[in-house]
Amino acid sequence: MSDRHEATGNRLTNGFRTRAIHVGGEVDPATGAVVPPIHFASTFRQPGAGQWGEYDYSRSGNPTRTALQTTLASLESENTTQCAGALAFSSGMAAIHAVTMLLRSGDHVVAGTDIYGGAYRLLHRICDASGIRVTLVDMTDLEAVEAAISPDTKLIWGETVGNPRLTIPDLPAIARIAKRHGILTGVDNTFGTPALMRPLSWGIDIVMHSATKYLGGHSDCLGGTLAVADQDLLDRLYFIQNATGAVLDPMSCFLVSRGLKTLDLRIREQSATAMKLATWLETHERVRSVIYPGLDSHPQSRMARRLFDENLADDQKRFGAMITFELDGSLETVRNVCQNTRLFHLAVSLGAVESLIEQPATMSHASYAAEDRAKHGITDSLIRLSVGLEHVDDLKNDLQQAFEAGSAE
Repeated sequence: MSDRHEATGNRLTNGFRTRAIHVGGEVDPATGAVVPPIHFASTFRQPGAGQWGEYDYSRSGNPTRTALQTTLASLESENTTQCAGALAFSSGMAAIHAVTMLLRSGDHVVAGTDIYGGAYRLLHRICDASGIRVTLVDMTDLEAVEAAISPDTKLIWGETVGNPRLTIPDLPAIARIAKRHGILTGVDNTFGTPALMRPLSWGIDIVMHSATKYLGGHSDCLGGTLAVADQDLLDRLYFIQNATGAVLDPMSCFLVSRGLKTLDLRIREQSATAMKLATWLETHERVRSVIYPGLDSHPQSRMARRLFDENLADDQKRFGAMITFELDGSLETVRNVCQNTRLFHLAVSLGAVESLIEQPATMSHASYAAEDRAKHGITDSLIRLSVGLEHVDDLKNDLQQAFEAGSAE
């Protein structure tokens, strides 16, 4: 998805970067400020009893949240495929929870095996307790996805790029399967970001982002978003959000809006560094295997080249900034390596300007049942990197000294 202008009929559509800066960030008409003010008001004066203005109570709507949602809706659109709208939530998990509240007791969910640990926990500890049945399936196996569907299936939930094994499912095909069966589809596109992948254009119904990650980009705010293709579905999700109250606060909305302005530049630079780092790791004697969508060794490398940056030639494509690799060594050695990096912070989360390192089995995916971790390849030797904006040589040197320090302990 290049930052170019495209003619649609007689209309000129601004490029991604331009829309990220200008759509939803219009000049304040009262003062001429090029950065819109942050509206902290919790309530708004009404024109009369029983008469309602555009805003009444900040849980139901807030001008700063509206600005962010307007930007997001524009960025999630692809050419003539339009996003009906976007909603900003207090966290990524609050956004996913809102999607599951579309379901009722007795309904069935087909979810991916390679999903965020928090989503796994929600499906298996909250949804299960509400009488919602969940089946985990390898989303890269289309036959398995269709075979898992039952008459009670109401939702297929996956990720554009799996977490932590970076699997790349054929989501356009899954969307077609779901439509044949009259089932909703939702995907977590946190790893892909709207700068690299826009699933609404593939026929996906709901796209979720943990705005804490790449959208905000600076490890300083917590948030989640949903982008929806259909207006009726958007209205249902808005009703749930308003009724339950998990809205994003004005300050966090401002921070995410500010982050969106540099999203395209950040993710492309981070992706370029990640490609270099993954190529280096693949040749390292201490590394057993590397999983990165841009490598030819990735099991779905052809699918990655098809879905990432759909409108660009192969030599211009970027494949995200997440790398997973298996270290050759014991659990203790892996722990020591993770604890001995200096530039890579040992921390959960991802997608910010600073690089992070973690051990999924004991950190981001510790909420998985032990048997499910083993079954789905989340081994103790797995390490997940979130590549930031540091120089690639500095990151290589940091990992090298951590490998050496980890072996010595």
